[in-house]
Amino acid sequence: MSTYVYGITAASRTSPPEGVAGVGDLPLRVLKEGELAALVSDVPEDLRPKRRELLAHQNVLAEAASDGSVLPMRFGSVAPDDDTVTGVLAERAEHYRERLRTLEGKVEYNVKASHDEEAVLHRVMSENPELRALAEANRNAGGGSYEQRLQLGEMAAAAVKAREAEDAADVQQALESVAAALSVGPESTGWLANVSFLVDRDAAEAFLASVDQVRESHPHLEIRVNGPLPPYSFVEPGPAEPAGTTGGIDTTQE
Repeated sequence: MSTYVYGITAASRTSPPEGVAGVGDLPLRVLKEGELAALVSDVPEDLRPKRRELLAHQNVLAEAASDGSVLPMRFGSVAPDDDTVTGVLAERAEHYRERLRTLEGKVEYNVKASHDEEAVLHRVMSENPELRALAEANRNAGGGSYEQRLQLGEMAAAAVKAREAEDAADVQQALESVAAALSVGPESTGWLANVSFLVDRDAAEAFLASVDQVRESHPHLEIRVNGPLPPYSFVEPGPAEPAGTTGGIDTTQE
């Protein structure tokens, strides 16, 4: 039977969170190896990233993190069996102990920012005299020629693109001062910034207040905050392990 791995914690955890089931409503177990332990369950027969299963995975980690540091595994982290899991804990014990110390008392907040299209266009027009002059000339000419409209559109798009880069830097700089670390996420359509911040639990209120300050100072931005989360973005692979692997634990089913 394959083993589903939720996270790695200290061996002082003698039992899984009470009243919490894993994916597929399967019971949780704790596997110990030296000073480390892994929260695991069996693997459901038809494991898929459905909403119910994703929430079950997240709930296990949230409950486990409420009374101690946990290194969260991504959804779908599966090992061939329990012995493989304990073998990885033994092999990479030093790395996991260091990560647990580093992440003790910390949570992750993911911040995504995008432009309010109407508001940012108004802003770039107000900041760019050449753009305003061209728009005014087109209006006076009854809309302008095709070439003039095309020129105006290209200039406006370039100005918005430049503003995206500036705003992304502003968001990151404003929030990194109240975070212990940050991890820039992959670029994706619709977001000009996608950054995860590692935040001390005691500093969470200050961090969220800083987010509100960014919103107030950048009214042309739409900012979404997701958290507190287990620190997924800060569980680094161990020595000589490529990103996306966990030393014998298959994470390809995310």
